[in-house]
Amino acid sequence: MDEQINYNLTQLSTWKRIFFMLVFAAIGSLVRMMIWAVILLQVGSTLLTGKANPNILNFGRSLSTYTYHILLFLTFNTEALPFPFSDWNLTAELQLPKD
Repeated sequence: MDEQINYNLTQLSTWKRIFFMLVFAAIGSLVRMMIWAVILLQVGSTLLTGKANPNILNFGRSLSTYTYHILLFLTFNTEALPFPFSDWNLTAELQLPKD
């Protein structure tokens, strides 16, 4: 048992993943702040024009998808590193509502 723990603690891949998890946890926090900015912009746009701004909708959808990628990685559901280590639209199977 102790040998297994020692082996696990010395695996470089585990420590690399922990490092990337910390990096993406910080990036995720920044992205969530950006999502709040998108929310406020969309509310302002809706109040002023009476309809949602399609550019802000697309940007918000893109940020939401990116947050999803980060959460999949942080929860060990995927080994694929999120952007910038992979494509921005990594999750093709994610079904987003159509406009």
